[in-house]
Amino acid sequence: MTKLRKADDPLLLALACGLSAEQAARQAGVSVKTAYRRLDDAAFAARLGDLRADMLARAAAMLTAAAVESVRTLADLLKPANAPATRLNAARAILEHGVKLRALVEVEARLRDLEDRVAQSPAADVQHGHHGAYS
Repeated sequence: MTKLRKADDPLLLALACGLSAEQAARQAGVSVKTAYRRLDDAAFAARLGDLRADMLARAAAMLTAAAVESVRTLADLLKPANAPATRLNAARAILEHGVKLRALVEVEARLRDLEDRVAQSPAADVQHGHHGAYS
C-alpha cells in the first residue's frame, strides 16, 4: 500500500466526478498506468469512496434546500392569477410528490423504529456473542 499524497488530489477529484481512469489521468496530468496503479491501492480507493460519499451528501443537502423553494414556487402557481392549466399542473405535482415524500418519511421512521427494536432485543445480544442471563 502506497502512502497517500497531496498530488493524488487532482486524480481523486477527477475520478470522483465520474471521469474514466484514462480521462482522469489526462486531466490530473499523470499517466494512465499511474491512475490504474493508484486505483489498485486500498488507501487510495478508500479515499475515493469517502470523497464520492461526501460529494453525494453535499448534493443531497443542496437538493433539500432547493426543495423548499420549489414547494413555494408550486404553491405560488396555484394562485388564481395563473392560467388554469398551470394551476392544474402545479396541483398535480404537489399531490404526486407530496404523497411520495410522505410515504418515504413514514417508511424511514418505521425502519428506524425496527432498527431500534432489533438493537434492543435479546436476539441482538446473541448475535453479538452474548447469551443473556444464561451466559
